[in-house]
Amino acid sequence: MASVSDEPVVVPVRHPGRWIASAVVLVLLAMLAHWLVATPELHWHVIGSYLFNRSILLGVRRTLMLTVIAMAIGIALGIVLAVMRLSANPIVSGASWLYIWFFRGTPLLVQIVFWFFLPDVLHSLSVGIPFGPSWFHTNPKTLITQLGAAILGLGLNEGAYMAEIARAGILSVDEGQTEAAQALGMTRLLIMRRIVLPQAMRVIIPPTGNETISMLKNTSLVSFIGYTELFYTGQIIYARNYLTIPVLITVSLWYLFMTSVLTVGQYYVERYFARGSSRALPPTPGQRLRGRFTRPAPMLGGRDHA
Repeated sequence: MASVSDEPVVVPVRHPGRWIASAVVLVLLAMLAHWLVATPELHWHVIGSYLFNRSILLGVRRTLMLTVIAMAIGIALGIVLAVMRLSANPIVSGASWLYIWFFRGTPLLVQIVFWFFLPDVLHSLSVGIPFGPSWFHTNPKTLITQLGAAILGLGLNEGAYMAEIARAGILSVDEGQTEAAQALGMTRLLIMRRIVLPQAMRVIIPPTGNETISMLKNTSLVSFIGYTELFYTGQIIYARNYLTIPVLITVSLWYLFMTSVLTVGQYYVERYFARGSSRALPPTPGQRLRGRFTRPAPMLGGRDHA
């Protein structure tokens, strides 16, 4: 029988490169921390005083409002455009492709400014029979205000990106399920709502979360048309006190906080829609933290050595 001394000795592989990289990163972090603390021009007391300033909080509220409204428009429009793109009708499919091509091919800032100045050339808006009588008539300047232009620019642009995301999710669902539902007599709309979209959500949710975070940051572009969201509020403040960097740090801290909250929310939404898939759900941050401090249970039994 083999003795204990006959067993091979396991020697862990040494990774000197990891220690060197860790040392370099720690030195850089220490240099950054020293610069942040030892630079009086940063005016940390100013940052603290403006962090919960009433104007800043109003800008945060407007930024969140723009994000929610624009994403709601983008998601709804994107699903409609994705279904149109997959239509067998070439006119419907071509119209969807043309929309996506235009709004993805022009800069978002250009679109926002375009909508803001559109009332200068569009003198009336009416709803009615084409080339016939109109039922509703209004002045475009009453509808396309700064807020209206911001919502149109952000929402319509997001619809083009969400259309491709939704189309990828719909195509990820096996066609056999659609054929089986059609054999049961279900309509195309019912199949899309009850069969395809619930399964496509596992593919749609991750990029949609990324788009939401991008939308939150893209709202800063509406400052070019004078809408007082978070970034434009910061511009107004540092135009008065000339403390540009401290105010921008305050604004950046709020953006970091909001994107962090959205990132955590995206994580749990992904876990929710991943239920029932073949993959095991990843542990939550709390579970990983508990796992670091919890010792594994001892194994029962073992191998005896002679």
